[in-house]
Amino acid sequence: MPAKSPSHSRRAANQASILLVNELLEAWSAHNIDHAVTFYAPDYTGIDVAEAAPQRGPDGIRYTLTRYMSAFPDLYFTPEATLFHDDQVAMFWSAQGTHWGPLMNIPPTGRIVRVRGVSLLTVTNGKVSRGLYIWDVAGLLRNIGLLPDL
Repeated sequence: MPAKSPSHSRRAANQASILLVNELLEAWSAHNIDHAVTFYAPDYTGIDVAEAAPQRGPDGIRYTLTRYMSAFPDLYFTPEATLFHDDQVAMFWSAQGTHWGPLMNIPPTGRIVRVRGVSLLTVTNGKVSRGLYIWDVAGLLRNIGLLPDL
């Protein structure tokens, strides 16, 4: 039996990563936090531009997701593009929800928020081991009336 080529192995890894990020985004949009945390490695570390401290392990991501889902009970994510390089996946997304709960010490406004962002995820052994979440925090603040339109 011939050995599999590196490009075949890379395609298989990309297909597995596509499935993982699509299922992860679906879990985020469904507010299925218990399912979402299963995609993260026990030693996961994540950085969210809106948080002062890194997320650590599945409990860290659970805390972050719970905060966002509580602040925006109808929050959903729409995938826009996905790029792969080695063990990294860049997932470009947009999100929309209504601000019905406190977030970042900001009381609920009842306003609809639309933001865009990118999640740079490192996938190790089929789990997200690192995450960097860069998104339009200024857009969120504009949408809820705390920053002027530019």
